[in-house]
Amino acid sequence: MRIGVTYDLRSDYLAMGYGEEDTAEFDSEITIDAICNALTSLGWQVTRIGNIKALAEALVAGERWDAVFNFCEGLKGFAREAQVPALLDAYDIPYVFSDALTLAVTLDKSMAKRVVRNCGIPTPDFAVIESTADIRRVNLPYPLFLKPVAEGSGKGVNAKSKVDSPAALKRVATELLSRFNEPVLVETFLPGREFTVAVLGTGDGAHVLGVSEIVPKKAWVGDGYGFENKDGNWQEKVNIIAADPASAKAAGKVALAAWRALRCRDGGRVDLRNDANGKPNFIEVNPVAGLRPEHSDMCLIAAREGLSYRDLIGRIMESFLERNPGLGAKLRVAA
Repeated sequence: MRIGVTYDLRSDYLAMGYGEEDTAEFDSEITIDAICNALTSLGWQVTRIGNIKALAEALVAGERWDAVFNFCEGLKGFAREAQVPALLDAYDIPYVFSDALTLAVTLDKSMAKRVVRNCGIPTPDFAVIESTADIRRVNLPYPLFLKPVAEGSGKGVNAKSKVDSPAALKRVATELLSRFNEPVLVETFLPGREFTVAVLGTGDGAHVLGVSEIVPKKAWVGDGYGFENKDGNWQEKVNIIAADPASAKAAGKVALAAWRALRCRDGGRVDLRNDANGKPNFIEVNPVAGLRPEHSDMCLIAAREGLSYRDLIGRIMESFLERNPGLGAKLRVAA
C-alpha cells in the first residue's frame, strides 16, 4: 500500500528568500522524517512528494498513490490550505485530514467563528476590518484584540495586539492591513486562561485526546500566544501544562463541538480562551496541526497521555481508514 506525503519544507522557502515569520507555518526535516518513519512502521510504503507544485507535476506525469498524508500549509491565497485536497479530490485520491471546504473555511478565522457562532458555540464578539474605512465602524467595547484573519503560528500577534482606545485600534489595524495585505480580525478581548485541545477522529467518532493550558512566564510577550512566544526560546516564555480536570472537561466540550461543527477530520487542535466568567470560548481551530516530535502542542499532549509518536500517527491513520474502509482491508492484506 503506497502513501504519498505532501508538505511545505521550511528550509526550501528560507532558501528562496522568505523570512523567519513568513515561513513559521512550514515544516522542518525533523517533522517530515518522523511522519514518514511512523507511516513506514505502520505498514505503508512511503513516497515523499513535497509541495503542491511537486504534487501537480507527479500527477500529470501519471504518478498515483493509494492515499496521501496531506501536511501542506500552502503559500498563497486565503484557500491555500485547501489547494492540495482540492487537487487530490479531482484525481480521486483519498487523503488524511480535513477536506478542501473545511480547510478553506477554517483558515479564515472570521468564517470559522461565523460557523461556530451559528451552531451556538461560544466565541468572542468580533468585527472584520477589510480596509481603513472599516476601522471607524467597529462597535465593540474595549479592550479589543487584533490579528490577521488568515495566518497561523501566531503571525501578527504581538505586544501591540491588545488595544484600549480608538487611536490604538486605528494604528494597529492600519499596520496589520499593510503588513499582511489581508483583513484584520477584531475580537472582544477575553481576560481568562488559555487552552489548546487535541482532538482525534471524525464526526461522532471524534474525541478529546487531552487539554493543555498555556501559562505565561515572566518573559511572555503581550497578551496572546503569538509568534514571539512560540519561537525557538518558547520554554523561557511559557509553561505548557496539563489542564486541571474541571477546566479540561469544559474546554474539551467546546472544542469537540467546534470540531464537529466545522467537519474537521482525523486529528488536530482547537484553541480556546476563558471569558471573565471562566467560560471557555472558541478562538480558532488548526485542522492540520503541527506534528514536530517533542515540540508541537499535539505531540506534547499525546506524550502526556501515554502515546508514542508512532501511536499518535497510528491513531490519526485509524480515523482515516475508518473513513476509507476499503483501504483498511487492503492494508491488512498487504501486511
